[in-house]
Amino acid sequence: MKSFLLTIQLCLWTCASSILYAQLPPVFESIYDGKIQKDELTRIFISPQRIVWKYAGDGSLVTNENELLKIGNSQTELGKKNMCEMVSNQNETASILLDYGKEIHGGIQLVLGGSTRREPSLVRIRFGESVGECNSQTRNYEWGVGYSTDDHAKRDIIMEIPRDGLIELGNTGFRFVRIDLLQKNTTIHIKEARAILRYRDIPYLGSFKSNDERLNKIWLTGAYTVHLNMQEYLWDGIKRDRLIWLGDMHPEVSTIARVFGDNDVVPKTLDLACQQYPLPQWMNGMSAYSLWYLIIQHDWYKYNGNIDFLRKHQNYILGLIDLIDSKVDAEGRENLAAERFLDWPSTPNKEGVEAGYRALIVWAMQDAVKLCEILKQPIAAKKAEACVARMNKYVKDHHQLKQAASLMAIAGLIDPEKACNEVVSVGGAKDFSTFYGYYMLQAQAKAGQYQQAMDIIRQYWGGMLDMGATTFWEDFNLDWTKNATRIDEVPVPGKKDIHGDFGAYCYPGFRHSLCHGWASGPTAWMSEHILGVKILEAGCKVIKVEPHLGDLQWVEGTFPTPYGLIEIRHSKRANGTIESTVKAPKGIKVIK
Repeated sequence: MKSFLLTIQLCLWTCASSILYAQLPPVFESIYDGKIQKDELTRIFISPQRIVWKYAGDGSLVTNENELLKIGNSQTELGKKNMCEMVSNQNETASILLDYGKEIHGGIQLVLGGSTRREPSLVRIRFGESVGECNSQTRNYEWGVGYSTDDHAKRDIIMEIPRDGLIELGNTGFRFVRIDLLQKNTTIHIKEARAILRYRDIPYLGSFKSNDERLNKIWLTGAYTVHLNMQEYLWDGIKRDRLIWLGDMHPEVSTIARVFGDNDVVPKTLDLACQQYPLPQWMNGMSAYSLWYLIIQHDWYKYNGNIDFLRKHQNYILGLIDLIDSKVDAEGRENLAAERFLDWPSTPNKEGVEAGYRALIVWAMQDAVKLCEILKQPIAAKKAEACVARMNKYVKDHHQLKQAASLMAIAGLIDPEKACNEVVSVGGAKDFSTFYGYYMLQAQAKAGQYQQAMDIIRQYWGGMLDMGATTFWEDFNLDWTKNATRIDEVPVPGKKDIHGDFGAYCYPGFRHSLCHGWASGPTAWMSEHILGVKILEAGCKVIKVEPHLGDLQWVEGTFPTPYGLIEIRHSKRANGTIESTVKAPKGIKVIK
């Protein structure tokens, strides 16, 4: 993964000057009167890493396919040498399935040679986050296990391709591409079938490295998962859920701060969200997501100290506090909305969701108090504080729901050690979820259960890696891995397809997103608790370095701040104590 990212970065740096300083022809300046917008994202090309599978009939339908693995130049040439040949006869269709090695966002560029037709030839292109999805059928009229959909991004395309030319298609999340030649008695030649990776050209400022390669890979996979979702705005998923979801953003924002630093995609996304959902609407039509908005605003300000951005959102913040406060009565009963939502796996436990939802209100209003103090709005601060006091009169039982117990521990409604011993840590990774797993880990940190949290990260998020993941998924259950094929393998009879045979709610089967930013929590968690960087004063002016190595022998890394990078290394001595080296830029006070 790291070498893959470094290769991408080198490619981007090589062409950065020509992209960044490209000038438009003068004719555009007057004709379009400022209506031209430059693409802020970058494209690079990736050749397939391997041929997963082909259907060649007696062996003659697909030949020279290894030519597709070579580096290309996007230029067709006359003749049919050094090209993959695909032939369909009267009864059989030539097919090939390509693996690009990592989950990416973008499309595919086909560079084509000659064909047996004067007219364009008809092909079917299927993008897939797994081999199984690439081989699946598309059914858009209803969701179901065993089928994929074209929701949010077209991933199953029938189209004509030219001969001796080039064509580009696709804008989705994928790792695999299947090409089928549909017309009978036709031969085509493909010189190149390169993936187009479209992503934000930014350096990985934060880093994490330890003597445990599994943890290192998990940290980097979480970072890359969020990176792919940093498109024009901050999305939840690159195949499905290519939308701004405020609740889902919180783990992503936590990861962005620790990996990419103060990136414009966060304030830009928050600005658009407020435009899309003006008060008294709830963010995304979900009251819980408006609560997350307050938490995100607090955490983002604490990281970068940008008071101007906070003031820009002052009226929305104060109006939201008024709205929430108006829906909590004197006894602490609330009627924010009829629908309560934490995450999908928690939904069957209605009583637990209710307890967790109330804890989320408390957490959000606690952060609202701090925001009002920063903005020098004492009346609003007292209102939010009083709302918290009313909510605390009526604390519900967590009903053994890990999501609820975690939020209650974070909000101070239950002792963290009690929450973890009774619920969160029971059964280890059992009943963890990709979204709320971050808050379960945070509850364990509050309880001092760092080793238990590290073990769960290895088991749960590492379990996705064991099944071929290169980004983290919308949902995951360790039980799915029993007798299941990896996402990079052709499913076989008698075994489950880890992608197509599981999933529920809005993500059954192949509709399940395998690159979801809300699953990146361990990246932020490891930087905060293993590397040990805690922000004590807004803008990282004062930070505390308090590592928790557990069974690790050493850890080192960097933490981006508005003042520059903090460089850290911790090594465990023979007696179990930790030797730490911290180099911080001028303007930052470090407390050890």
